[in-house]
Amino acid sequence: MGEITIERVYDYRRDPQRDGTVFLVDRLWPRGVSKEDLEGVTWAQDAAPSPNLRIWFGHMADRFEEFTGRYRSELDGHPERAQPLLEAAEAGPVTLLYAAKDPEVNHALVLKAWLEEQQTA
Repeated sequence: MGEITIERVYDYRRDPQRDGTVFLVDRLWPRGVSKEDLEGVTWAQDAAPSPNLRIWFGHMADRFEEFTGRYRSELDGHPERAQPLLEAAEAGPVTLLYAAKDPEVNHALVLKAWLEEQQTA
């Protein structure tokens, strides 16, 4: 089982020495980031929160606890959406890229925790 890490997409720099698979886990392509900037990165938009949940959440810290429960329910209801990430994590390290500004209030944290639970289940 590989380690799962998260990183803000705006801080990401391609590194040929980096082990593992890198996924962009946002539903929308991040502003100001070119496809070339993320060459070799897999866009796993199906693993992101649904459009309605994303809009409702709006990255408001006071909604994060409820958002976490709702997003986990989406993942539990459709685990196949995150299957490529799970398979990659079984093979080696995985990095999840996200665009949200807040490193403490974002869907990538929830997804990472959910993936880690699936690895140990």
